[in-house]
Amino acid sequence: MTEAAPTAADVQSALRAIANPADAIQLQRFFKTGPGEYGEGDVFLGVRVPATRGVAKSFAALPLDEIDALLDSGVHEDRLAGLIILNATFARASKPKTFDDAARAEMVDRYLAAVRRGRVNNWDLVDVSAENIIGPWLLDKPRELLFDLAAAESLWERRVALLSTFAFIKSGDATTTFELSEYLLDDRRELIQKALGWMLREVGKRIDQQLLTGFLDKHAAALGRTALSYATEHLDPAVRAHYRAK
Repeated sequence: MTEAAPTAADVQSALRAIANPADAIQLQRFFKTGPGEYGEGDVFLGVRVPATRGVAKSFAALPLDEIDALLDSGVHEDRLAGLIILNATFARASKPKTFDDAARAEMVDRYLAAVRRGRVNNWDLVDVSAENIIGPWLLDKPRELLFDLAAAESLWERRVALLSTFAFIKSGDATTTFELSEYLLDDRRELIQKALGWMLREVGKRIDQQLLTGFLDKHAAALGRTALSYATEHLDPAVRAHYRAK
């Protein structure tokens, strides 16, 4: 007999079997789930990220429809597990021996649909997925999609746009990071500020510090204090002080 394909319910059962209610309370505080906070209303089981990754690894063959079901769950760890599985599925379809561009396109479409319907809705969910799905997809393609996301009012769509450029930075390309950073200079929301500064810092670390300082020469005075602090974190103290004084 052919073994039945795993389901979202199987993943959920595995997560609930290792949930810790005390951890759930801590995670809800850490991810700002209170009234008026960015994660308002999110629900946690109390499964730490390494354990969630372990569960996800056990369900690597989860079909895309079942991943969608996880992403539509009201429980944070279900959505995180779904994204980790989607990352791995996308990576397999991107390998030379198993390359499947049609499958990759479908995964990108499903991921974007989940982002736009508000299912990738906390910073850890964005950060675990954007650079592993949208970033690799756009490495050799036009990148207007990222500017469409950056133009959205949604905090999470804007963060997806910025974090997707991490894949470009790792390939030695800072152009889109700089273009999006200029576009989002005036967004003072904390999680955009942190993402913007983080990506700028990575340009200096991974590509060329002079590229970073060249950008800062033009834009340091317009950057928010949080973004500027992140961007200059690894510069020499005197250089860092120079930019932070602007």
